[in-house]
Amino acid sequence: MYPRAFQYHRASTLQEASALLGQLGSDAKVLAGGQSLIPLMKLRFASPSHLIDLNFVPGTSYIREDDGQLRFGSLTRHAELEASALLSKIPILHDCAAGIADVQVRNRGTIGGSLAEADPSGDWGTVLLTLSSEVVCLGPGGERVVRLDEFIKDAYTTVLGHEELVSEVRVKVPPARSGGAYLAFKRSAPVYPTASAAVQLTLEGDVCKDAAIALGCVGLSAMRAGEAEKTLRGKPLEGKLFDAAAEAARAAADPQPDMRGSAAYKRQLVGALVKKALQMALSRARGEHVEVAHIYA
Repeated sequence: MYPRAFQYHRASTLQEASALLGQLGSDAKVLAGGQSLIPLMKLRFASPSHLIDLNFVPGTSYIREDDGQLRFGSLTRHAELEASALLSKIPILHDCAAGIADVQVRNRGTIGGSLAEADPSGDWGTVLLTLSSEVVCLGPGGERVVRLDEFIKDAYTTVLGHEELVSEVRVKVPPARSGGAYLAFKRSAPVYPTASAAVQLTLEGDVCKDAAIALGCVGLSAMRAGEAEKTLRGKPLEGKLFDAAAEAARAAADPQPDMRGSAAYKRQLVGALVKKALQMALSRARGEHVEVAHIYA
């Protein structure tokens, strides 16, 4: 199926794109990587009258380290993140970028577009929830910085106003003796995960100083498994503790049955993913080199 007719606008700056959104009204959409919007337009689930292309705006694709943070321009492609040596400072980010769909999607999809879409099956929201992450939003009133846990409000819903755009994503580099891992279970590479789990640990000696566990695809948005995190903090990390954390994660999950599996299946799956991700994150926090790859059915 072909999309309905629309007027095409090529923005030269993000400020111009924001102004166009205000002038053109609610029938205007912005085009970043297009990996979500274009399929929706082809199926006519989305039929914007105006399409504002951000791909020719200079200075919107970059990866920088500044004052203890990694900063990503909103149009930075997943493939660019996958290839960046700077992501070795936060290996869980490389896990995420390298595991998104297939090469074609990674070459076009953007981190800013992914977060703005707020798809509950997406990868970046789950991973960034385990880190100290911020989203810079640009609109008619200038810029505002929003913590990621406050940015995504619900499925496909963010704090962005109609005239606002994501301009940058910022992630604080974790302290020494930290490690994370992101795992997803998929039927095949191009499809969304059935369930996913992101874990970030910080050690003090052999004791867990801090833990963050986020679950994906088992709720209306990515969620932190708070009770699972509490079972780990302040304790030496070992197998039985991981079992308890996995059980707490299963209890926190609130999945809906669909073509990917029943609710009970997804709960069981996400618990297994949390346990495996915990083991990998612990090894990385201890300074070991661990390759992480998604699990396929």
